[in-house]
Amino acid sequence: MKIRAAVLRQSLVLPPFAVSRPLSIEELDLDPPGREEILVRIGAAGLCHSDLSVINGDRPRPMPMALGHEAAGTVEAIGAGVHDLLPGDYVVMSFVPSCGHCLPCAEGRPALCVPGADANGKGVLLSGERRLVCDEVPVNHHLGVSGFATHAVVSRHSAIKIDRELPFAEAVLFGCAVLTGVGAVVNTCKVQPGQSVAVIGLGGVGLAAVLGALASGAERVIAIDLAPAKLEVALKLGATDVFLASDEDVVEKIRETTGGGVDHALEMAGSTRAFDLAYRITRRGGTTATAGLANPVSQFAIPAVSLVAEERRVLGSYLGGCVPSRDIPRFIGLYRRGKLPVDRLLSSTGRLEQINEAFDLLHEGKVIRHVITFD
Repeated sequence: MKIRAAVLRQSLVLPPFAVSRPLSIEELDLDPPGREEILVRIGAAGLCHSDLSVINGDRPRPMPMALGHEAAGTVEAIGAGVHDLLPGDYVVMSFVPSCGHCLPCAEGRPALCVPGADANGKGVLLSGERRLVCDEVPVNHHLGVSGFATHAVVSRHSAIKIDRELPFAEAVLFGCAVLTGVGAVVNTCKVQPGQSVAVIGLGGVGLAAVLGALASGAERVIAIDLAPAKLEVALKLGATDVFLASDEDVVEKIRETTGGGVDHALEMAGSTRAFDLAYRITRRGGTTATAGLANPVSQFAIPAVSLVAEERRVLGSYLGGCVPSRDIPRFIGLYRRGKLPVDRLLSSTGRLEQINEAFDLLHEGKVIRHVITFD
């Protein structure tokens, strides 16, 4: 079938994207779903800094690539071997397909699925196939989703069935921002009621982490960013304290405010400077975690003795350490009960044709989550 999709043909593209136009809206051929695959009509797709990092070259990917990894839509067709989804079902996509058989999957850690990571790195589906073609030339899939398109073929293991009453513009947030941000709080850090949490980097994932910390019963939730406007958003969401990351005394101020540092500091900016800040504001015996994807060549250093003498923990968090089939329905349930108001992360919506301009807004920090919607 013929579809329209936003295609990136080369990375290392500089803003303003409204001028450089890294993404072109192209007509592609989409092959039918293969075994254990489904065809999804996309209802909404969210813009994320992980997409931006492919455009600017921080996350090298094979080109050309149909971009977009945070998406939700309606199942239109199923391939052989799919028995638990039907046409008409609503699904949210996970950006890591899980085979269910490798060692990480067997340990209950599908975010670390070995075949899933291999497929994502190669720009193919979990089956090893590409279903997108332009003028007889294969087009790569982005993290098994390629959601900036009218339709997508994805692995059955990339899709989680959801309630049909949830609007796609809200449902899409659970595929990355909520999964990663809230998951980092509850799964990676295992925040307990009464503890203190700091979040550095207040994009969609970071602000979702703020909401997750509040929902977990954290007594003190500290939000840190370079942009004053994002600090205001964090306060409106319920953060108890906010600090400018550019303040040269920010470490001392936070440690004084918290009586020696926070129990958990989460770095969500994808910056080694932000991670250094997170480590320095973590208390003795505390946890410093990162879900930010820094440039692959970036390095950071920590005083090794503090790991022992202060019993510090440093953790990475990918996909929020989530089991998507378990956690997405749980997080949606919290949202429906008013405990996780993630709809407040939705800044704006727009059409596929406006995607380059929307990435300028994301790059400039003017939106939390901008969502592309489809009729």
